[in-house]
Amino acid sequence: MNPFEDMRIFCQVMDSGSFTAAADQLGLSKQFVSRRLMQLEERLGVRLLNRSTRRLDVTPLGQSYYESALRLLGEVESVEQGIAGQTAEPRGAIRVSAPLSFALAHLGCLLPPFLQRYREVTVEVDLSDRPVDLLGEGYDLALRIGVLEDSTLIARRIASIERVYCASPGYLAERGTPLKPEDLLGHDCLPYGHGRSVQWRFNAGQGKPLLVNVTGRMRVNNGELLRDAAVAGMGITYLPTFIVGAALKDGRLVPVLDDFRPEPLTLSAVYPQHRQASRPVQALIEFLRERLDQNHVAL
Repeated sequence: MNPFEDMRIFCQVMDSGSFTAAADQLGLSKQFVSRRLMQLEERLGVRLLNRSTRRLDVTPLGQSYYESALRLLGEVESVEQGIAGQTAEPRGAIRVSAPLSFALAHLGCLLPPFLQRYREVTVEVDLSDRPVDLLGEGYDLALRIGVLEDSTLIARRIASIERVYCASPGYLAERGTPLKPEDLLGHDCLPYGHGRSVQWRFNAGQGKPLLVNVTGRMRVNNGELLRDAAVAGMGITYLPTFIVGAALKDGRLVPVLDDFRPEPLTLSAVYPQHRQASRPVQALIEFLRERLDQNHVAL
């Protein structure tokens, strides 16, 4: 009997949502995982999970056990890594989720020197703009841009990211340059994302935001595609400087409505509580802060 191992298995089942997914992530058989949890319930004399053919439902006692086990395992890991950290470099694997455009702009040049500094660390990166479920999908760390939802995850600020309204000189010569946010109602805009309506946020002064509904003939959930459409004269777009910085520098795009720019976005690193003591995770966060934590992230 190994109570700590049983705790890890149970927490993995909870995080993954199924015996099969937990077994895959632990490198064990589904039958072994199921048997260990049955033995755990027998030893405790309570039911932790209600099992059905379609789903697993945690009982109130199971939820309480999960939360306590997660804290205890985190403390154990903290103790072990704290002792190991006195004599050893960070080592182990990190599974990271990062926004596609930001990763293409920055991680390609940042990860190689990070891995050269920490020879015993390996990194697996998944590029996606969707907000992944760190616990359920087995991520150690996620980079997220913008306002974070309330959660049990720990968040650390990495850097600030400027955004800019911009268009091609040709488009502005043909359609005119907007002087105030309301002028966008007469322009073709290139908003990010999907949906029937998109609102752009402007700084109206005295801490008051101004929201303007924008429309256009093209809407995409990828910043590079929107940048290229703006360069081609398709309209006005609103994107981070790490996407449009080079086009602004060489004149293919020019900024508009600069006096109404909202506050920069925050680039954050978020991670589960039980990864707080992970030396590879913390080493990567500190490395990114070291390289990116200036006034703003830009090209």
